[in-house]
Amino acid sequence: MKNVPVVTAGIVAVSRDCFPAELSRKRRVKVVEECRAKNIPVVELQTLVENETDVLEALEELREKKVNALVLYLGNFGPEGPTTLLAKKFDGPVMLAAAAEETGKDLFDGRGDAYCGLLSASYNVGLRNLNVHIPRDPVGTASAVATMIREFIPVARVFIGLKKLKIFSFGPRPYDFLTCHAPIKPLYDIGVEIMENSELDMYDLYLSKKSDSRIKSVAADMAKELGKGNMYPDLLEPLAQFEIALLDFMEKNLGASKYAVFANKCWPSFEKYFGFVPCFINSRLATHGIPISCESDIYGALSEYICTCATEMPAAILDINNTVPQDMYDEARATVGSYSNNDLFMGFHCGNTSSACMASFSMKYQLIMHRLMEAGKEPKITRGTLEGQIRPGAMTIFRLQSTADAEMKAYVAEGEILNIDPKSFGCIAVFAVKEMARFYRYGLLEKRFPHHTAVAFDHSGRTLWDAMNLIGIKDLSFNRPAGTLYESEGAF
Repeated sequence: MKNVPVVTAGIVAVSRDCFPAELSRKRRVKVVEECRAKNIPVVELQTLVENETDVLEALEELREKKVNALVLYLGNFGPEGPTTLLAKKFDGPVMLAAAAEETGKDLFDGRGDAYCGLLSASYNVGLRNLNVHIPRDPVGTASAVATMIREFIPVARVFIGLKKLKIFSFGPRPYDFLTCHAPIKPLYDIGVEIMENSELDMYDLYLSKKSDSRIKSVAADMAKELGKGNMYPDLLEPLAQFEIALLDFMEKNLGASKYAVFANKCWPSFEKYFGFVPCFINSRLATHGIPISCESDIYGALSEYICTCATEMPAAILDINNTVPQDMYDEARATVGSYSNNDLFMGFHCGNTSSACMASFSMKYQLIMHRLMEAGKEPKITRGTLEGQIRPGAMTIFRLQSTADAEMKAYVAEGEILNIDPKSFGCIAVFAVKEMARFYRYGLLEKRFPHHTAVAFDHSGRTLWDAMNLIGIKDLSFNRPAGTLYESEGAF
């Protein structure tokens, strides 16, 4: 994908001066060998850190080898001061891991005490006010540490992406959708830039590309993507013009940032001036790792991008939209398996999901906007959605959101998209999340989350959870299993 970071993970071994340095060095070599055997990309740093001078040498080697994600490996007890100083000086995500003892036959010179040393390192992490990634089981064999590095890489990708991200928004958030409104101050707190623009700016950009020589080739690419679903061939060139305008704007205005997403107002005035709905363009850019959230939902765009970085797959923004009628549930008993109807909901949006994530699709018109703007008429200005059933399979719903008083919180829940005919319009599917009804009540409603959710088309809860911890989000919700109460859930 063009719009997500490439992680270059490097491993630096540390050693306390009263322990054998060679023990830490040999254990680092074994971790790297295990990484190669498991096809986990990692750069082995030769500097062994015992003191602050070594920290400076390690930083120079990290720069030379263009490492942007650091694994600090305690091959023995390790020097907590230099270890955490390196973590502080390094400009990127940091993971701490430690070596388990290898054999009961050598617990004199071969004993490293990294199990103890990691406690001291974690205390010093607190002294320096750092956020580092500590794996679920951070002390392990070389093979286990290699697996920790593999799990760290997508977490690091999210972290790096956010630190280099700019959100472009066009238009104020709609009055009827104040649910999407949230303070932008917390964006700066996590390193995200934002550039807000007006709808007039967007329209001016669009008009400026009217005679662009690329329009026909982009329209041809759209036609190829749509195939038999190309119901409105006459609409492709105006849509291509709009896509070119957004991408050119992004390239011109990235500035000090490296990655970008959009949060665009898409109704009600948009259609009257542009002559179409922008949903298909939102879909196409999502395919390339450039999410565009609807209704100026800046935290929706941010959440989509986090999902994209976590999975290296297109993400979507959908409404947690409606319940599944009981007769539909009864008809699909063979498909729903152990899920109750309370575990199900329908995820829907106007037509913005990447075609790569659809089971079937075609270009249609937006029914809700048509009711509002063209009631009783043939659709014209409300055309341009990509509609169909979202493909079945594993998924994760996720949202990072600021509260009205500028505190960040997030939720994550894994589940699946079921192969059930949704019998409705838009890009839509039946979603299943265990204990969804309770999660909806005591997670989403209780914490005041909006109706938009980002969808990752894979099980990525662990990566998303760890990434939120790494960037310092403390209020994290998940769908609690039956028998485990939420804080506000009554016991009676």
